[in-house]
Amino acid sequence: MSLDAVLGRIDDDLDAATERLLDLMRIPSVSTDPAHADDCQAAADWLVADLEKLGARAEKHETPGHPMVVGHLPGNGPHVLFYGHYDVQPVDPLEEWDRDPFDPAVEDTPGGRVIRGRGASDDKGQLMTFVEACRACIAETGALPCAVTFFFEGEEESGSPSLVPFMESHADMLRSDIALICDTTLFQSRTPAIVTMLRGLLGEEMTVTGPDRDLHSGFYGGLAMNPIRVLAKVLAGLHDAQGRVTVPGFYDGIPELPESVRAQWDALDFDSAGFLADAGLGVPAGESDRTPLEMIWSRPTCEINGIHGGYTGAGFKTVLPARASAKISFRLVQGQDPHQLREAFREHVRAQMPPDCSVAFTGHGASSASVMSTDDPAFEAARTALSEEWEDPAAYVGCGGSIPIAGHFKQILGTDAMLIGFGRDDDAIHSPNEKYDLESFHKGTRSWARILHALGR
Repeated sequence: MSLDAVLGRIDDDLDAATERLLDLMRIPSVSTDPAHADDCQAAADWLVADLEKLGARAEKHETPGHPMVVGHLPGNGPHVLFYGHYDVQPVDPLEEWDRDPFDPAVEDTPGGRVIRGRGASDDKGQLMTFVEACRACIAETGALPCAVTFFFEGEEESGSPSLVPFMESHADMLRSDIALICDTTLFQSRTPAIVTMLRGLLGEEMTVTGPDRDLHSGFYGGLAMNPIRVLAKVLAGLHDAQGRVTVPGFYDGIPELPESVRAQWDALDFDSAGFLADAGLGVPAGESDRTPLEMIWSRPTCEINGIHGGYTGAGFKTVLPARASAKISFRLVQGQDPHQLREAFREHVRAQMPPDCSVAFTGHGASSASVMSTDDPAFEAARTALSEEWEDPAAYVGCGGSIPIAGHFKQILGTDAMLIGFGRDDDAIHSPNEKYDLESFHKGTRSWARILHALGR
């Protein structure tokens, strides 16, 4: 296809494309609230109708929850699967919004023009960048450079309970050469990025029990073992003086960062001091021999998320509590098995129980890290295409959080995923006054056109 002609079409059609996005954003498709079930249906219907306008074979698939939308467009090159979600977060607290969250509009701000409203950045605006790129390709050339399957979910903001069963039962419909996901951000709101590393997650809750009831500290203090004392010792020992996790075998099998990726990360010139300062902090607290980006993208962690024990109400109560609890999460990287780590952690804790104390555990989810192989030429083609659109060259980056859909694509469909998004750090997703920069919408659409062109070649 003539890429310049398609990019020109995107520029000329920006106002109409923005109006289409605003129309989709007016549908209050809040997946967590049963009162909005019909709105989620309406959003799915809207997307089916819009894909059909492109010439796609599109269908709404019912699930036990909200529907999935799947559409297919033929093309001359490789087959790509594009994923996005049409559901949005609740809008509470409503009084903190400057306008009706489902009456979106383009606003002028000191930082430039923005699209304001719920779902602008997460994920309707991002989703529509790809749809609009396909629209421009078809309008200008009559065809796409790649075969495309669109896969839109309506439960991402409520835990995706229907996603895995649907993917497993419709795997043949969804298989492709590579998957594309648009639900991430520009690095530091400036640099285009392809996420190639996602940390996994393991959640554990532990409860230490000692006496069969709360005890008077005057009668039993000094003689009886205090479960909070036991718990505090275990928790304090989870890290050594260098910030490394002390669970036996925790780092076994973890690969070092490839030098090519390390060089890209170093070139990003990450402002770790400013990053910490935004949270009122100033000193990195992780592994002392690792860079800040390594700590949050490619190294595993152990964090204490909550502690409870004894009397925590107003005033004072002199007791030795019968039990004490803590919630602990592990972010995992390539080479770590969450189920093996769970057993290693539990054995590590059991070994520290003194006489008269026992410990019980409750698991809260276990998912492995996802690492995409950049050996696939599609990754470098996409990175080059992004670099041609934005001022800063694109980079392969990690993500400290977990995005389960990328792992599902690999485990269920056998497909690597490229996570490419155009949100900015100040988009206020999940918060009042969510926005998506008009530049992100415009250049994001142009970026996808460039990527489709590059993959088609």
